[in-house]
Amino acid sequence: MSSSHVALLGAIAGFTIYLGLPIGRLRRPTPRLKAGLNATAIGILVFLVWDVLTHAWEPVDGALAGHHWGAVASNGFVLVLGLTTGLAGLVSYDAWTARRRAAATPRPDGPGAAVAEEPTRAARSQAGELALMIATGIGLHNFAEGLAIGNSAAKGEISLAVLLIIGFGLHNATEGFGIVAPLAAEGERPSWLTLLWLGLIGGGPTFAGTLLGQHLVSETLSVAFLGLAAGSILYVVIELLAVARKAAMKELTTWCVLLGLVLGFATDAVVTAAGV
Repeated sequence: MSSSHVALLGAIAGFTIYLGLPIGRLRRPTPRLKAGLNATAIGILVFLVWDVLTHAWEPVDGALAGHHWGAVASNGFVLVLGLTTGLAGLVSYDAWTARRRAAATPRPDGPGAAVAEEPTRAARSQAGELALMIATGIGLHNFAEGLAIGNSAAKGEISLAVLLIIGFGLHNATEGFGIVAPLAAEGERPSWLTLLWLGLIGGGPTFAGTLLGQHLVSETLSVAFLGLAAGSILYVVIELLAVARKAAMKELTTWCVLLGLVLGFATDAVVTAAGV
């Protein structure tokens, strides 16, 4: 299989993320549906955090088993740095945007105080920013997946590369759903252009990683992007849990989180089979 064919399949694997994005266009979802969508997204993202960290830890674990202390130190440091940057970076960004929103909100006795739409606008803005953060975190994760596809092709393991493309494609289909969940939870209906942009951020890096992975085999680079992805997705999970608590539908939330986890493991089955 030529490199152009592998790149094309990598693009298809990335852009299956668009299969889940149209859910964000639902008109006036009920409170139970919004809570269910949010909770299912939590389950999918919790699975992704586990999946990403498992793959990021493998080089460190292998180096420990072989007593290669230099590789342990370098990959371990890169993983911690990526994880810290992904998590703490989004915390800092969220605090900065919160300060901007607070500065832009008129005071009760100031001009525009009678307009009651500011809280709604702020909530919509927060939902949009959270969706963008999810897309960014998933994009980092998908870039690392693209590297794995490209690396497999570069080593001549074409059957493995194809199976990875199928598995990651299934993964991305559920990840698109996770991206739009915050918008659905707030009742905000994104435009098609917004969905196009979010899908490009989340799915496009799979294609870019596939291209780069065919020419660059770098374990450290993969660990770095996986660490960044894990940190950013973990932050988003914390935010979505806060949304779930506000919904106050504990039983529904529990079952839908479980559903999200099961979906994550089910779509990972093909990738696991590829490694057998």
